[in-house]
Amino acid sequence: MKLFLIGLLSGVVSGMGIGGGTILIPGLIIFSSLNQHQAQGINLIVFIPIAIVALITHFKEKNIDLRTGVPILFTGLFGAFVGSSIAMRMTPSFLQKMFAIFLFIMGIYELIGKEKK
Repeated sequence: MKLFLIGLLSGVVSGMGIGGGTILIPGLIIFSSLNQHQAQGINLIVFIPIAIVALITHFKEKNIDLRTGVPILFTGLFGAFVGSSIAMRMTPSFLQKMFAIFLFIMGIYELIGKEKK
């Protein structure tokens, strides 16, 4: 039941474009016996079908600017290769700490960041 709720909540957050991994990864680590590498791997495999559904919805609503998105896609693919290579060299506990620091910094930015017009 816990995994069902984690999946549902991360799917809703993903569909909103916020990033379901912020829910899924900590949820898997806290409520299962998975380590950080395993949780991030599951996040990646779960992300694919969720992203496809969200992409179709946002495409239908004309929320996608391909001139902006396509260059980011290609550089992001390269960055994903580099980032995953680096992550595999880290211990799960260090990777978990880095993920927590990243979430903390993003949370602070969202609380005190620049107002959007």
